[in-house]
Amino acid sequence: MTDKGYSRRGPCPGVAPPRWIVDEMLGRLARYLRFVGCDTLYLRGATDDEILARARTEGRVVLTRDRELARRAPAALRIESPYLRFQWAAVRAAWPDLPAELRFERCTVCNGTLAPYEVGTDPEREAGLPRERVAGGLDVWACAACGHLYWEGSHTARIRAQLAAWSREATP
Repeated sequence: MTDKGYSRRGPCPGVAPPRWIVDEMLGRLARYLRFVGCDTLYLRGATDDEILARARTEGRVVLTRDRELARRAPAALRIESPYLRFQWAAVRAAWPDLPAELRFERCTVCNGTLAPYEVGTDPEREAGLPRERVAGGLDVWACAACGHLYWEGSHTARIRAQLAAWSREATP
């Protein structure tokens, strides 16, 4: 353990963030990593053995608050804090090249990839879209895996501000 609130084991790329697998204790962190386009698998209800098997098979780094799971993983980042902003800071300290800006690349629900979506193809699915903004040229993305729709909204500005503030705090 370092004085920074995390410990890291295994290979750690210096250029780009790795592909992660996140245990149940860090579900909100998984969502935020997906906000910035990181390939982050989140397994609810998975055992440590299942997480380790997927990490090995898929070459993922384990993010966890569990000391034993981190010890058993070939590559892991153990995070101490229960608070999201400090979890973000720990990941950012371990991987300084972690993106800090919101991107429409990964589904926050299932980790699938997002692609531009043509509005008007499925009216039932589009029921929640802000019609007047869509008419004004609002970009919409859809998850290739689960179909969830995404667009720039008021929540996007809040998330952008949080990411920027947390990333500034994490910069030495």
